[in-house]
Amino acid sequence: MEKKKKFKLFDMNRDGRGVEPGEDTRPTLKFFFKQLGRKFWKLFSLNLMMLVQIIPLLLIFYVHLTGPTSPTVGNVLYVPLLGAQTAAPTAAGSALFNAASGMLAIPTFNTYIYWVIIPLIVFTVVTYGWQKVGSVYVLRNLARGDAVFVISDYFHAIKRNLGQSFILGLIDCAVIFMLGFDILYFSGAPAGGFNTFMSAALVAIVIIYLLMSFYTHLMLVTFDMKLSKIFKNALIFSALGIKRNLMALLGIVLSVALSAAIMFLGIQAGIYATIIIPFLILPALIGFIYVYAAYPVIKKYMIDPVQNKN
Repeated sequence: MEKKKKFKLFDMNRDGRGVEPGEDTRPTLKFFFKQLGRKFWKLFSLNLMMLVQIIPLLLIFYVHLTGPTSPTVGNVLYVPLLGAQTAAPTAAGSALFNAASGMLAIPTFNTYIYWVIIPLIVFTVVTYGWQKVGSVYVLRNLARGDAVFVISDYFHAIKRNLGQSFILGLIDCAVIFMLGFDILYFSGAPAGGFNTFMSAALVAIVIIYLLMSFYTHLMLVTFDMKLSKIFKNALIFSALGIKRNLMALLGIVLSVALSAAIMFLGIQAGIYATIIIPFLILPALIGFIYVYAAYPVIKKYMIDPVQNKN
């Protein structure tokens, strides 16, 4: 008797439709959408695993917003105006003092908050490189049209690049923290020539490092290279592949904007379930966009020359 077929919607090891014989497989925008359609359920399955990278950050954000707060004066002029009004009160000074007396609810990081946030931060930092290298390896194979087995391929990549991916993850987290801190500092600094220059320089650095990140983990899973050379090549490829890189950035921005619009319209219509829609596919989709854009650049400048020599 023929066995009944199992329902395989969430089968992460089932491969999708492959490339047709004689099909034009050049990495064009048209072929991108073909691969996206063919590999959609693979991306959906991978996205479920990639949520482990996002859920701790959402929990940190939630605890930060809902945790205890302490009322604090937010205007630096409050203390001098208080002193002036105490020494010699005037009507104008009273108006300025009242305008500067607005209170801010500043989060109070007590023991409870530390016990929740710190383990989540440590988990995110320690596992970031491993999770990134596993997902990028699967995404690279999907972009190339290879046969993909999501779970086994994911952990295979982590095991093969255990040490380097951990160090690369720490570097990424350190750079993200430093750039984020600097941006917050200069965005709140008084307007001036130096502060304006530093703000513009930070924006440029963020864009360059973002473009480099398209290539770092992708080279890690493709070649046996030192991290110093990976960063050097990533910087070069961020310029050599500028057209594809900018198209990837545009695709990512449009994907995020569309997801935000769906959430906003859903909330406005009272359909609060739309909040989860971006988390069902967006992380994997963003990864697929930049991997599809970056891999042909790596292939052109690192793989093809070696193959042509042989």
